[in-house]
Amino acid sequence: MTHEILTVAEMYAADRFAAEHGVPSLTLMENAGRAITEAIVKRYSPRAAMVLCGPGNNGGDGFVVARLLKERGWPVRLALLGARERLKGDAAAMAARWTGESEPLSPRLLDGSGLVVDALFGAGLERPLEGEARETVEALNAAHLPVVAVDVPSGLSGDLGRPLDGLCVEAEVTVTFFRKKPAHLLMPGRLCCGEVVVADIGIPETALETIRPRIFANEPALWQAEFPRAEPLGNKYSRGHALIVSGPAHATGAARLAARGALRIGAGLVSVASPPDAVAVNAAQLTAIMVKPFDGAGGLAKMICTDQRINAVVIGPGCGVGEATKSLVDSALCTKCVLDADALTSFRDDPGKLFLLLTPDCVLTPHAGEFERIFPGLLARAPSRVEAVREAAAEARCVVLLKGPDTAVASPEGLVSIASNAPPWLATAGAGDVLAGFIAGLLAQGMASFEAASAAVWLHGEAAARFGPGLIAEDLPEQVPALLKRLRSADG
Repeated sequence: MTHEILTVAEMYAADRFAAEHGVPSLTLMENAGRAITEAIVKRYSPRAAMVLCGPGNNGGDGFVVARLLKERGWPVRLALLGARERLKGDAAAMAARWTGESEPLSPRLLDGSGLVVDALFGAGLERPLEGEARETVEALNAAHLPVVAVDVPSGLSGDLGRPLDGLCVEAEVTVTFFRKKPAHLLMPGRLCCGEVVVADIGIPETALETIRPRIFANEPALWQAEFPRAEPLGNKYSRGHALIVSGPAHATGAARLAARGALRIGAGLVSVASPPDAVAVNAAQLTAIMVKPFDGAGGLAKMICTDQRINAVVIGPGCGVGEATKSLVDSALCTKCVLDADALTSFRDDPGKLFLLLTPDCVLTPHAGEFERIFPGLLARAPSRVEAVREAAAEARCVVLLKGPDTAVASPEGLVSIASNAPPWLATAGAGDVLAGFIAGLLAQGMASFEAASAAVWLHGEAAARFGPGLIAEDLPEQVPALLKRLRSADG
């Protein structure tokens, strides 16, 4: 399976495409049930299974699973929400193939179960669980039984990535079909899904050419073709020159972290632009990274705009909040620029002024608090993080990266990547500065902004995972060489 993520509407379109191209919907349902059954028998020994079926197609999948598990000798019971005679279409056809009883859904039916298959509701659910369904899910979560969910855990919105009204099934394994949905990657929904298995059920791959997805899992397949490679006849100048703007003497560490990140990720040259009072402290701690003194916004503009070799800039970490930093931002935007931290917060009273300065080559890297300062109310107003970051990129007319455990990157054209590889220990001081340096290092090597930001986020998460608990920001760049070697090996 590849990296496309399908919304609920897009998945419905994929089902229709399959039916229009010779794959009956009943065949898709049988294949789905078989895939779920295979996932179960691969992970669990035979035990008393309770299959919870809803009134729609998810319930139809559940009837298939019940039949196939029973054929394999598993003891199976089936509970149905609603009357069997009210089932329609494919769900009714699959219910007719089930020779066992279907008991009315009730929490008491969980007693004695060793495994529960959640086939109550799918990704398209639009209202909170209620009545017997809600009571059963509450009892199921309290019982801590192993649960295999069909498509998404019941109660979880497939597009929004969060439980409706705060309640959904907490699954150990989720089996979905053809491609993942946003809920499989966005928090907190991702935590409710457990292990996600993507099954091929016969939908033609050519469906994607018609659907043209705009959301992607942030994995190497998304950006690896554009990832920079050192050329045999290249030199340090052909690999780009990244400039990191330092703060004053008491706040220089953030710039050095970013510079180390840019250098490790492959930029041929990296310099730290240092105000006069910070030159000594930066020079004392940098070796392969050069120190370039500048004095004020005019000095920075002269440095960047007269040296054509400088082709990517990081500004913000440790710079301080205020008019001086706003002037530095204005001076830096004659080339590709990563704006982080103080470079964003300095514009909180007039974000529109910032947006007028930006170019499509810029990348903004806010965490949730900084995002709120420059896009006030958007996170609360937008239906999901995906839509929030997409709207932000359109408003700013550049790439926006919203940091978090499910970091999302959006282009002004509406493409979105969602990362799911960041371990919790990546939440540490200075990690964001290193990420800004990673992005700048890739921009300096000629990678386009959306791909550079997405690749940097993935490498950032992988570096943290590779190091493990106890990580501090200084550890992140040192994991990069092994990761780059891994990427090169995957290239063949």
